Amino acid sequence: MRHEPVSLTRQLGVYAYRGHTVLELRGDIDLVAAEEIGPFLDRVTGRAGVRAVLDLRPVEFFDGSGLRLLYRARSRVLERGGQLHLVCTHPLTLRVIRITGLARLLPPQPGLDAALDRADGLP
Repeated sequence: MRHEPVSLTRQLGVYAYRGHTVLELRGDIDLVAAEEIGPFLDRVTGRAGVRAVLDLRPVEFFDGSGLRLLYRARSRVLERGGQLHLVCTHPLTLRVIRITGLARLLPPQPGLDAALDRADGLP
């Protein structure tokens, strides 16, 4: 069951799903958006053992600022013994994630259930 995200900024909403904190990025993720999103993302990824999902499905534009957010979130979560998963379906955003090699470190999944099933070791 998916709940309506609580908006933290225009480009970031958060909600709980299957024991994970879902951070839904939306709209244009550029330098301005990244500066607004960063502190909220840091707050969530700074928790020890956090289980989080970055959901990029509502993203319409994604540049290097967005990549920096993803890399930083991944590093912070792993340093604190947590789990981070990525959901992304937009072809251009997927291309950026693959070309930069981030897809090897944070494999994108087509939906929340696919990401969390993979995390649980389900086929």
